[in-house]
Amino acid sequence: MAKTAPASVKTPPPVDFERSLDELEQLVARMEGGELSLDESLTSFERGIGLYRHCQQSLEQAELRVRLLLDPDAPDSAEPFEPEL
Repeated sequence: MAKTAPASVKTPPPVDFERSLDELEQLVARMEGGELSLDESLTSFERGIGLYRHCQQSLEQAELRVRLLLDPDAPDSAEPFEPEL
């Protein structure tokens, strides 16, 4: 039997890549400003890690989609597009 999260635990809605990256940049700027308390810094760091992972996953999914478009039969052997000069 598969385990499910309790009904009281809410998963945050998915956020698009651009908004995640923008929020991550804002968090970094605030943390670099040095005006946050220790608790605020830790909370911001935790949020930043989550945003980083979301962005990384989005980029990996985009790369897979591009590989499938370049060579649907063998996506692992797809080579990057090189424009003619």
